[in-house]
Amino acid sequence: MSRIRTPLAERLGLRYPIVCAPMFIISNKEMIVAAAEAGILGSMPSINARTPEAFRETLAWIRQRTDRPFAINLTIKLTDPERLQQDFAACLEFGVPAVITSYGNPSEIARQAHDRGMVVLHDVIHLKHALKAQESGADAIIGVAAGAGGHAGTTSPFVLYPYLREHLRVPVVAAGCIATGRQVAASLALGAELVYMGTRFIASTECGADEQYKSLVINGSPEDIEYTDGVSGVHANFLRQTLPGGALTTAADRSIAQVSVQKDGGKKWKDIWSAGQGIALAREVKPIAAIVADIVREYGEAVRALPTLEET
Repeated sequence: MSRIRTPLAERLGLRYPIVCAPMFIISNKEMIVAAAEAGILGSMPSINARTPEAFRETLAWIRQRTDRPFAINLTIKLTDPERLQQDFAACLEFGVPAVITSYGNPSEIARQAHDRGMVVLHDVIHLKHALKAQESGADAIIGVAAGAGGHAGTTSPFVLYPYLREHLRVPVVAAGCIATGRQVAASLALGAELVYMGTRFIASTECGADEQYKSLVINGSPEDIEYTDGVSGVHANFLRQTLPGGALTTAADRSIAQVSVQKDGGKKWKDIWSAGQGIALAREVKPIAAIVADIVREYGEAVRALPTLEET
């Protein structure tokens, strides 16, 4: 059986150094199990389960179906403090192998997680926040580069991953526009030990996304992605067709869109669809196992096709 080894993948017990990234609303327990059984790290935000009770039921369901590693995303400042505490307690109770923290200081979660042998990954868009997360106990830093789905940075992947690697003691996870095995190989060459893939897995049979959402992903292009702060107040990448009023090209557009999302009767969160520029390379809806098999095959082809260094 094939395997792609990196130190962080080995620590997590993964066959391949790939994370099926947690996506708001659409990541689900079915994706986690399918990813785990395919040898990668499946994940979901805890708040995708509507209540703490539903989240505990989700963890029990996952534990009944796989004994392989998976992760739960805890959105620190975006989650009600009581709900966050309940969800983390459930992660501890069910022995979740890895926690992905975001939007806040992970120090207290990291302290308790390490007492239970859990691995903590934290996502950032800048070195400044990466250094803070490292000192707060994160075991690895997810560098979210330009073009990533959801809340993304503006730094090119060609710079962000080696830049973080140069300045951090902990491993780097590459996030942003990774949809094929060729990009996995490039990310590892740039110093990453795992790659974070969200958009490619929207186009999976297990994903909870609307079928029209999946269609926009597999038929889209990078030009269909809009980077805007008009939805949540924080810059993120969305499918332009699903934004209130289409493209948000001016400050006035962004202001109007923000109001329309917040008002009663305005466009609902579930109808504003996020994706990254990786939609350019996602062309078919498949089971997660088949997507992983494609990525692994493409990785091998890419590595074998690299020009060799010749001494003259």
